[in-house]
Amino acid sequence: MRSWDEPKKRKARVEIIPMIDVMMFLLVFFVLISMNVIPALGLKTQLPSSSSAQDLKPQAKAIITITKDAVQVDGENTPVEGLVARLKQIPKEGEKLNLIINSDRGVEVQKLVDVMDQLKHGGFDSISIATRKQ
Repeated sequence: MRSWDEPKKRKARVEIIPMIDVMMFLLVFFVLISMNVIPALGLKTQLPSSSSAQDLKPQAKAIITITKDAVQVDGENTPVEGLVARLKQIPKEGEKLNLIINSDRGVEVQKLVDVMDQLKHGGFDSISIATRKQ
C-alpha cells in the first residue's frame, strides 16, 4: 500500500498591516473634513487694510464682529442695543476688557459708528478696530 504525504494545512493568519493602513486613511480623511467644517461656523469678514496695523498681545478681550446682516460678540449673535449688557457678562481677570471690532469691509460706516456709540455710552474706552497689514 502506498502512502502519500498529506500537505500540511496552514493556519489562517489575520494580517494587521492592511487594517492599520485603512484606519490611518480614515483618520486623515476625518481630520481634513473637520478642518474644513470648523471655520464655516463663524461669520466671514474681509478686514480693511492699514499700513499702521500692529500685532495684538494676549489680553482680556472680546471680539465684536460686524457684517451687513448681523453683529456678534465672541461668536454669539447680539443686537446692537444689547451689546453693553452682553459685554458686562464677560468675566474679567483683574484687567480692563479690551474690545476688538472685527468689521467687514462692506459694512456701512453708520453701523460701525452705532456700535462704537453703544460701547462708549456703556463705559468701554479701550476699543480697537481689526485690520490686516498692507
